[in-house]
Amino acid sequence: MDYLEIKGGQTLNGQVAISGAKNAALPLLASTLLAKEQVRLNNLPHVADVRALVELLEHLGAQAKWHTPNALEINTSQTTQCIAPYEIVRKMRASILVLGPLLGRFGKCQVSLPGGCAIGARPVDLHLSALEKMGAEIVIDKGYIVAKAKKGLKGCDLIFDKITVTGTENILMAASLAKGQTRIINAAKEPEVAQLCAFLQAGGVQISGVGSGEILVQGTDRQALDLKEINIIPDRIECGTYLCAAAITNSPLTLTNTNAHHLEAVLTKLGEIGFRTDIVEETPTNHTLKIHSTQQRKAFSLTTTEYPGFPTDLQAQFMALATQCEGSSLIEERLFENRFMHVGELQRMGAQISLKGAMAQIQGASDLTGADVMATDLRASSALVLAALVAKGKTRLHRIYHLDRGYEALENKMNALGAHIKRLHEKA
Repeated sequence: MDYLEIKGGQTLNGQVAISGAKNAALPLLASTLLAKEQVRLNNLPHVADVRALVELLEHLGAQAKWHTPNALEINTSQTTQCIAPYEIVRKMRASILVLGPLLGRFGKCQVSLPGGCAIGARPVDLHLSALEKMGAEIVIDKGYIVAKAKKGLKGCDLIFDKITVTGTENILMAASLAKGQTRIINAAKEPEVAQLCAFLQAGGVQISGVGSGEILVQGTDRQALDLKEINIIPDRIECGTYLCAAAITNSPLTLTNTNAHHLEAVLTKLGEIGFRTDIVEETPTNHTLKIHSTQQRKAFSLTTTEYPGFPTDLQAQFMALATQCEGSSLIEERLFENRFMHVGELQRMGAQISLKGAMAQIQGASDLTGADVMATDLRASSALVLAALVAKGKTRLHRIYHLDRGYEALENKMNALGAHIKRLHEKA
């Protein structure tokens, strides 16, 4: 098993290109199950979660051809298999995204209950209850979701009890092949959801309310979609992570292939801490971001919430940053329980953090020291990399398969900016 050895104390400088968004790529890959013929996806991040979903689609009968590590052509028109097995699904939670497309297309499917990050209860019951309202019969049998809709799915009004990104995406895809109109109330507003809507619209589905909390979908009654080609949007979470790398080391950095419109809450918070960022518009949806060093990093407060609020996927990284800010910072996690598992590892490095329920108080500025630490989930692993960048001595980060799930070539990108990171193999 690999681990990262990180030598702290380096100042960063230079330019880094942000990869395509993993959280946009996964539902777009799943949507190819709805397509008439071959689909091309560009700017795909070459990360473990994407490779796992491509493996699952191939298991289902898709033909996949990589033109580059970031460009894939996939054809699911000959797919007849509709069982997503545990051996593949266990690798990541997002495998649940094939449930809606398979059920919409075939009227039946079996999908293993998902794996992935262990960050609290992220139940799929919201997906299942919505599909049942659309006419599906669903049981859980031996760890599998067994779903049937013999007469196909029927559009209806659906109200999510709480906002769910993957739930919204699953129902969008299922509703695209349903009969009649589906109204999704309390829908997720994330940019990744909006891109899925745009792709489905380009394939012939009538969708209104994109980017709002209420989305209307007019289904095609099981007519396959004319999906062609899509360029994945930039990864706002990777971008936020590199902005935090600049901030925690107090270094100037330039980030290309970003969309600043998707980062307003993050850029606002960095401004409160003391960092100036400049936005250069290359096109309306492609920006170059420049973050400058600062004289003082001030303590801050943040609360995670659904988009367009502050993203939970950047909570851990900003906690690492808080260890280097002057004063007492407060972070409240409202979306997931158990998403403070990185706290104990940061404390091993010397961070002064106290927890009370969903609230963390971080006292800065702390002198961090390198240590052996363990990644507990995807975003916690990147927070530990950030802390290691400013820690005295060497840090060894273990269980980095979490990191590889969502960050493309992280150590290569960081090293190009001046970091000292080695990928090494654990001795047996």
